[in-house]
Amino acid sequence: MNCPDYNSPQALKRILDEKGFAMQKKFGQNFLTSPDAREKIVALLELTPGNTVWEVGPGLGAMTSSLLRGGAKVTAFELDRGFISLLTGYFADECTDGSFRLVPGDVLKNWKRELDASGDEADCNAGKIRLFGNLPYNIAATFIADTITEGARFERCVFTVQREVADRMRAKPGSKDNSSFSILCQWLYDVKACVDLAPGCFWPRPNVASQAVLFTPRKNPVELKDRKSFVTLVHALFSQRRKTLLNNIKPLLPPGTSAEELFSRAGVSKGERAENLSVEEFAALADTLFSFRSQCAIIG
Repeated sequence: MNCPDYNSPQALKRILDEKGFAMQKKFGQNFLTSPDAREKIVALLELTPGNTVWEVGPGLGAMTSSLLRGGAKVTAFELDRGFISLLTGYFADECTDGSFRLVPGDVLKNWKRELDASGDEADCNAGKIRLFGNLPYNIAATFIADTITEGARFERCVFTVQREVADRMRAKPGSKDNSSFSILCQWLYDVKACVDLAPGCFWPRPNVASQAVLFTPRKNPVELKDRKSFVTLVHALFSQRRKTLLNNIKPLLPPGTSAEELFSRAGVSKGERAENLSVEEFAALADTLFSFRSQCAIIG
């Protein structure tokens, strides 16, 4: 490794200025310059030599260098072409020995292709990978929700995100922060807030506080009859938060289906609002609706 001084905003600024790289606000680029914070966050991965880690948004490689020193095999997803050119130089030896690999382009478009490359099922293959990232604020929720919607259950995930996003990840029923994103996160994972990060930990200094969040696979995950039906239902019931479940579920009902019977069989009150439901209650509704649809298909 031939890396810059990641603890010095001046050193990082000098590199960017010398290379003529402008900070891209649209990519949400902020560098974590606190060595103590970086050490605490990487420790959450509980790395042992040989672990496979996917890193989203390595930037100039501050966290990447820590991962490699921990013995991880790192696949990094980076969109910025300027950063890609620097990273291949900083980690030239690691590129050669196979411990570091760069995947250029938009992670939202190429993560699934990378996961499918081995030919394994998504959930099984993801179980061999630890997912890590100081996620750009503008893609954090979308990226995490996409992996979950596709059923990819990673071995361990550590994300640094905007505090507001972290609050939504772990929101409980009845909370104003409880959302479709909360339900999806907690369907597959136990979610724990671990490290608070003040704006001063970053350069440039963001206008918001951040938090490192740990995802570990649920030991007793909620079983579903059909994953896609569950995801569709969750989004539909949160589509208009002020409305009751009964009003929001109507577009999903097969013709001639009794909404009252569906709620009765699922054991969920039709007058509730989505933010008050647990993962288990969403699963019960989704499974019951899937059964109703299957019966209609058979009859039809």
